[in-house]
Amino acid sequence: MHRIRAAVAALLTTALCLTLSPAVVLAQEHRGPADCAAALDCTAADIDLMSMDERLAFVRAMSSGPAAEIVPGYLPRWRNIEGIITFFRDREMGAPGTWVSHVDAGIVEGIERGIALALGRAGGTFGNPGSQLWADYLTALRDGDLRARSTHDRAWSVAEQASTEHGVLLAERVHGVSPTGVEQRFFAYSEFYRWMLRNRPAPLDLVAPPVGPGEQPQIAFHDWFTDVTNATPSYRGAVLAYDLAEFDAPGGALSLVALMHAYARELADDHLTYLAAS
Repeated sequence: MHRIRAAVAALLTTALCLTLSPAVVLAQEHRGPADCAAALDCTAADIDLMSMDERLAFVRAMSSGPAAEIVPGYLPRWRNIEGIITFFRDREMGAPGTWVSHVDAGIVEGIERGIALALGRAGGTFGNPGSQLWADYLTALRDGDLRARSTHDRAWSVAEQASTEHGVLLAERVHGVSPTGVEQRFFAYSEFYRWMLRNRPAPLDLVAPPVGPGEQPQIAFHDWFTDVTNATPSYRGAVLAYDLAEFDAPGGALSLVALMHAYARELADDHLTYLAAS
């Protein structure tokens, strides 16, 4: 009887996996960043097998390769995600099979399939609801419909939110992996970050030229912190968020100082570069 129950449970899990994605969820081999960036058909299960260094290379290869084919003069739009992946690498988080790994794999898969859909590639969404939203984001960016910063940030955030929620679903319902208390509190940071993107104060659009993030001096801290083309704020923000998630008050204080120092330094560098080009 025990064996029968185990077999039934295995069949139900497999059925759920296949329902969530038209591709086979169980990875058959370890695929590298270059292969995945060229084919744009790696599943979340394939990405779960990647190290954080490989995922970093994968996101960068997608940005410089197929995403740049969609948007002429493309400025990388997932540098903030690179910052988070770099943080995971530096903290040795996100080993294959962990909650962090599965959630991150869902996010990266959504970006990958969004690029594929925007390019007209076959294969569909892989069951990831963020895929079509990322495709819509890229085509709108190409067509010049996201020039207002608030409009851009909302479209970006909605796509990433859907991909993230899919990653949580994969981790917890498909693979049965739950976050630790620290990971759950850290995750709340990312939820707040996306909320900030979706709710950018309207007055900021009145003082910033309508050319999108990363393309003019980021005067307000909110603009700098939510600039998706910059890896520094997300990395420094993640360090601070993790210290707070661990209830490490001294570490949190130092991380806050480091975050503000990075803001001041980049603000000065940004203005100097902007003035030199004017």
